[in-house]
Amino acid sequence: MNNNFKNEDKKTNKNNLNAEKYAYLKAEAEAPYKGFRKFIYFGIGASGAIGAFIFSIQLIAGKNVANNIPNLLIQITVVALMIFLFRWEERANNKK
Repeated sequence: MNNNFKNEDKKTNKNNLNAEKYAYLKAEAEAPYKGFRKFIYFGIGASGAIGAFIFSIQLIAGKNVANNIPNLLIQITVVALMIFLFRWEERANNKK
């Protein structure tokens, strides 16, 4: 008889989540891995910024100009894309 009460308590505790935990789980279900995606956007954007810095320094020094200009443009495009994706993620979060 005592085991029945314990099983009922487990079921009610399992189904009763506090509001904060429920809100977190609901947000994660609607947009899975949002924090991870933002981290990836930041990491790739930082990598592109470092690459753009390196290529711009090489252009200023006059080293291999013909190859460094396209590489610099690619790095700038990567940074711009990551900024766009990060802001898009933020706008989607603010709408909710």
